[in-house]
Amino acid sequence: MVENRSLGSRAFDIFNLVFLVLMTLLCLVPIWYCLMIALSDKAAVQAGNVFFYPIGFNLYSFQVILSEAKFFRAILVSFERVILGTAFTMLALVLAAYPLSKSGKLFPGRNLLMWLFVFCMLFNGGLIPWFITLKTYNLIDNIWGLVLCGGVPIFNLILIMNFVKNLPEELEEAAKIDGAGPWRYLFSILLPLLKPVLATVVLFTIVGYWNDFFQGMVLSTREESYPLQTYIQQLVVSTNLQQMASMSLEQMNRLSKLNNDSLNAAKIFVAMIPVLIIYPFLQRYFVKGITLGSVKG
Repeated sequence: MVENRSLGSRAFDIFNLVFLVLMTLLCLVPIWYCLMIALSDKAAVQAGNVFFYPIGFNLYSFQVILSEAKFFRAILVSFERVILGTAFTMLALVLAAYPLSKSGKLFPGRNLLMWLFVFCMLFNGGLIPWFITLKTYNLIDNIWGLVLCGGVPIFNLILIMNFVKNLPEELEEAAKIDGAGPWRYLFSILLPLLKPVLATVVLFTIVGYWNDFFQGMVLSTREESYPLQTYIQQLVVSTNLQQMASMSLEQMNRLSKLNNDSLNAAKIFVAMIPVLIIYPFLQRYFVKGITLGSVKG
């Protein structure tokens, strides 16, 4: 059957397409602008003449970031943090969300425990008690300090919990009739059904661990322990007589053509590349995971 579409319907489709293209461009323009700033000459950046193409094209900002072994060590720390943190967070969230999705009759302490989680989401113990606690457990300059801090995000827990609530209760009843216990049901039946919301939460978790720099500043006293975001946040264009005395002519020439604006733009662009690579593989689950996990029907 061929649908006879009205003129108004076609006009709406065109308007919707134009609107979405404009929104896409609005999202891409800041990324492009950062790249142009990073590739432009110091004088052009300081004068504010850079917009949609580089002026005085150069790669000095990226050379400064990529020229040190500390940069690659920071990347390894960040990747280690993301991998360990994502694995720990997803395990903790799934094990917490499954029992919390039960009714108060099946899980008597469910409401009290849920209120404790929500309270912890709204209020925290403060920065100083948090730091003292981590120092007491010897988590300073330790990868597990960066992993365990905020390892159970309550918002993501609520998303998974509500997603589980939307699944038919008959699934678990049928599994019990077939002899499956809670662990078998969780890992063999429930987890495959949770793929959309788990993909969404994995994306949230990866971005959260990757973009965080504050915990690295507080919990790392040595540059060797810095994650990438903390490392590049510390990079600034600074000169002093002692540094200049030890610099080669090429290094001094490069430094004279570099400023903090172009270096910061290069930092932002380099830091967003891994997330831009991962996101296309998970975005098809994003809307479904957020929609089904946000409310209980």
